[in-house]
Amino acid sequence: FDELEKQIYNDPTAEEVKVLKQTPNRQEISSLYGLYKQATVGDIDIDAPGMFSFVAKEKWNAWNAKKGLSKEDAEVEYIKVVESLKEKYGI
Repeated sequence: FDELEKQIYNDPTAEEVKVLKQTPNRQEISSLYGLYKQATVGDIDIDAPGMFSFVAKEKWNAWNAKKGLSKEDAEVEYIKVVESLKEKYGI
């Protein structure tokens, strides 16, 4: 799961997530990942990974859950999630 966190935390638009007083939980990080991918790439364009690729499968599921959401709407939702995390965990 660390690879998923790295991808989110290395996103320059997520600087505020980096300074939260507590690391978001897995579900929150997955949500951020799915929104980030949808906002930057659009609908998922890769096949689902095998069932033993747990991290890859979690990332795929998070992105696939956002399928159909426009890039613009995904970006807006991403920002809303970051704002809610700032309220929840503090900065």
